[in-house]
Amino acid sequence: MERRNPGDRRTKSPPRFSRAARTTSRNLRLGRCGSGRKSPATHAVMAAPVLRCVRGLAGRVGFVTVPRRYRHKKKWASTEPRFPASQLALQNFDMTYSVQFGDLWPSIRVSLLSEQKYGALVNNFAAWDHVSANLEQLSARDFVNDAVTHWELEPESGQATTPSPASWACSPNLRCFTFARGDVSRFSPARVTEWPQQPNLDRSEARSQEPGASSRLGSQGVMDYYLMDAASLLPVLALGLQPGDTVLDLCAAPGGKTLALLQTGCCRNLAANDLSTSRTGRLQKVLHSYVPQGIRDRVRVTSWDGRKWGELEGDTYDRVLVDVPCTTDRHSLHEEENNIFQRSRKKERQMLPMLQMQLLAAGLLATKPGGHVVYSTCSLSHLQNEYVVQGTMELLANQYSIEVQVEDLTHFRKRFMDTFCFFPSCRVGELVIPNLMANFGPMYFCKMRRLT
Repeated sequence: MERRNPGDRRTKSPPRFSRAARTTSRNLRLGRCGSGRKSPATHAVMAAPVLRCVRGLAGRVGFVTVPRRYRHKKKWASTEPRFPASQLALQNFDMTYSVQFGDLWPSIRVSLLSEQKYGALVNNFAAWDHVSANLEQLSARDFVNDAVTHWELEPESGQATTPSPASWACSPNLRCFTFARGDVSRFSPARVTEWPQQPNLDRSEARSQEPGASSRLGSQGVMDYYLMDAASLLPVLALGLQPGDTVLDLCAAPGGKTLALLQTGCCRNLAANDLSTSRTGRLQKVLHSYVPQGIRDRVRVTSWDGRKWGELEGDTYDRVLVDVPCTTDRHSLHEEENNIFQRSRKKERQMLPMLQMQLLAAGLLATKPGGHVVYSTCSLSHLQNEYVVQGTMELLANQYSIEVQVEDLTHFRKRFMDTFCFFPSCRVGELVIPNLMANFGPMYFCKMRRLT
């Protein structure tokens, strides 16, 4: 073997590569991929100037880049909802009511989202004749008196000589003024204005003294009228109070229907109950503003669990009004406060039909055999309306052997069709649906009679 001299340095020949390897090396130097396109590294080099220009422009406009260590993800579920409760309510209604009402839903939807109409319930404990005259000057009409008068003057065919059944009778002495269909006028809020006592003054002269006054403090120191959804008066009218009745308003707050019950003058004893103490506080304020002290003393206001009323006072009352908690459809579309479609109240909303059945069953158990109960909600949902009535009747028949009969309210609907728009396909009871020409409701009510 030949020895190599350490001082002898020979140049090492470069390694030889194949043609494919030489082609790949050349492409990499030119910044090309195997397909002939430019490589990702080349794209990054070309994009760098563009990114520098964007950052410079953002700096001149005023945008500040947040350092990475300060960046965070928003926790939607725990900090802020993606949609407000009113929007969730509308989505829920679109899914359910479009199936329930079909072609009627678009017009109901628009009406629910529009401004609501109100009625003015005249306070009979004030100078009601003077108040009625002032409201008539505003072109408002007493829809209750108009309906009763029209029914008496033009009875249905075949019924001219037969007296009306007792179940057809409306609660008496109620006066509620509304504006005509299509009239979007609004009543002014009730004002507390002193009206000096002039016993010797003729009524016509008293009315002419201040014709522009819309609401005053009456001679008993109470307000002259109460603004409410006029459809809310229908359950009280359907209850058909008679003089000397003992009456229970199981879910009384905030107090509009309780006030209407007192206006009839038929309540020998009235129990007004609501589980929420804050809501009974609102009820007390309404009573103090509209009812004289002597009448208020006959009203028993309680905050008991209405589901247990059948155990507390069974077979006691002649008339019971069960205006249950519900989804309050119109309120849920306009108000975020106390909205039952809030995410935190999902379970409460799902349990509403069960609560409503329990309350209606308690109201029927508290009624004397032969007495009447009116169940009402301000919801369009048949799950909270007809299904609750039918389920409660089955429950009482199976567990208590109590027979309940649903009263036919067809005559009642015909009386008030000039003022309200009724849904024509209710299985039991009646439902007032919002309409742009008569934007009252929604209000569902069903009258029942306990037979045993």
